[in-house]
Amino acid sequence: MKSRLKGSAWDLEAVELDDGAAVPKEFANPTDDTFMVEDAVEAIGFGKFQWKLSVLTGLAWMADAMEMMILSILAPQLHCEWRLPSWQVALLTSVVFVGMMSSSTLWGNISDQYGRKTGLKISVLWTLYYGILSAFAPVYSWILVLRGLVGFGIGGVPQSVTLYAEFLPMKARAKCILLIEVFWAIGTVFEVVLAVFVMPSLGWRWLLILSAVPLLLFAVLCFWLPESARYDVLSGNQEKAIATLKRIATENGAPMPLGKLIISRQEDRGKMRDLFTPHFRWTTLLLWFIWFSNAFSYYGLVLLTTELFQAGDVCSISSRKKAVEAKCSLACEYLSEEDYMDLLWTTLSEFPGVLVTLWIIDRLGRKKTMALCFVIFSFCSLLLFICVGRNVLTLLLFIARAFISGGFQAAYVYTPEVYPTATRALGLGTCSGMARVGALITPFIAQVMLESSVYLTLAVYSGCCLLAALASCFLPIETKGRGLQESSHREWGQEMVGRGMHGAGVTRSNSGSQE
Repeated sequence: MKSRLKGSAWDLEAVELDDGAAVPKEFANPTDDTFMVEDAVEAIGFGKFQWKLSVLTGLAWMADAMEMMILSILAPQLHCEWRLPSWQVALLTSVVFVGMMSSSTLWGNISDQYGRKTGLKISVLWTLYYGILSAFAPVYSWILVLRGLVGFGIGGVPQSVTLYAEFLPMKARAKCILLIEVFWAIGTVFEVVLAVFVMPSLGWRWLLILSAVPLLLFAVLCFWLPESARYDVLSGNQEKAIATLKRIATENGAPMPLGKLIISRQEDRGKMRDLFTPHFRWTTLLLWFIWFSNAFSYYGLVLLTTELFQAGDVCSISSRKKAVEAKCSLACEYLSEEDYMDLLWTTLSEFPGVLVTLWIIDRLGRKKTMALCFVIFSFCSLLLFICVGRNVLTLLLFIARAFISGGFQAAYVYTPEVYPTATRALGLGTCSGMARVGALITPFIAQVMLESSVYLTLAVYSGCCLLAALASCFLPIETKGRGLQESSHREWGQEMVGRGMHGAGVTRSNSGSQE
């Protein structure tokens, strides 16, 4: 074992503090002659570098949220301005999800094979280019193609979470990834506020251009981002990994561990077959269903909210004969200020969802948190069967959306933690792709099936989430309090838990090189 480590380790000089003080003993245990990236991340801790990275990752989420939220604003506007039939308006939204669904796995594969920064940078520049270009679309067919290409680029934005998670110490990981959801909510609120001021005077083309500003900022600042040290170690770039860790330690004003950095090189990264090894097969299949259910229920609730508010309550919508049948399909109404305010208020429900999830995720664990969020959503859906008043209806929808958005973020915490570095981006990408499948299917339930039976519609969402809660409980691995696994050739949990958890003593890793 000793010789095996020796052959695969690389020298790493200790980094002194700015004031020249000696490296504290708890970080430089003289009996430890090797360490892993996990050790270094735990030893350096959360500091200035992670704060900058949090803002940058949040900017990516904000840009993603704005590009998604603009669909709610753009569709009715083009419906009126270009006199589009209803099916063409619906297709404008669907094509974005098709683009995201088809690209999510590809971006994950690129990020695992060529680096997280590379995949993220290409996807952001792609989205920015086609996002601005769509503002100049002369006819419907052009904007349909261009928005589909925007969706293709957006499919790579979740990889920012992969990069983010790999730089976070264990104790801060869940809280930080959950708080990124705040930027999503800020993005949707900002898009609505922007639309209120821009749409009446400048129109939808300027709204598309101005909505790309956060993407432009991220694209410029993206060059500051370092490549993940975990990825560099796995791809054999030890010098880059050392330089990145030194940079973070310097920015945080913290020392690094002394000794040699263990390299676990693995060439076959980002392979789909690694998601279906005996150890990860059930995890992958269950996570795909969990992500599908999250998006299916989340976007379904967003669509149902509008329908239920217009009807007044469930009983009204079940007995109401829709006037749409008697109307021309080209009839349209522009969004009013009241409509914009409704969009704003429903978005605000995500903030308490994040706070509740934040409080329970490190207490109950990731699996139980996801299960709890699904159960509460399901329970609120069943309560809608009762003919409640407008106030109670609003409260139930508010609680349901808060918990389904919290469950979504818990999945974003769990997924990067459960997969090893070699397949982490691909695992997240495939899960994100399954979520887009759910988002594509849900309009047929929330809008088409709703016309036949509101009770059957609610039963579908409630039943789906109950099954997702069971799937969460049956996940084989609980990642709470565990370090990130590096190589997919390891049994899960062999990797380092981190120096920060053990004070002066460091648990020695029993993983060596794969070379």
